[in-house]
Amino acid sequence: MIVDWSMATHMRTELIESALLSALSSREPVGEIMHHSDRGSQYPSEAYQQLLEGHGMECSMSRAGNCYDNAVMESIFGSYKQEWAHHHRWSGLAEARAATHDYVKVFYNRQRLHSSIGYRRPAEVDAETA
Repeated sequence: MIVDWSMATHMRTELIESALLSALSSREPVGEIMHHSDRGSQYPSEAYQQLLEGHGMECSMSRAGNCYDNAVMESIFGSYKQEWAHHHRWSGLAEARAATHDYVKVFYNRQRLHSSIGYRRPAEVDAETA
């Protein structure tokens, strides 16, 4: 299930910081937490690493140039592009953000069946494990 996401016209560290903080506040996770990402320049930044450490999260990063280390996210991005983004033209960031919200929160999490979880919906499985 996609817990949170962020979208902007830049790729500065505060973009991913806001998504992480929002996800943490909505879920309030307990226990050991592993944060996995690719090697985008924002993730190894000192500010982001301090944020992870401050929330007791262990950092894991994909090996350089190895998309298979981040296969789950690559699959999610592929689905988003194939099922949604490639079929729409948005007039600007606000419209793209609203449409992406609909895709993630309405369709992907609550309606789309996922083979990896027995052709069920992520929100349904999440509710059972909460």
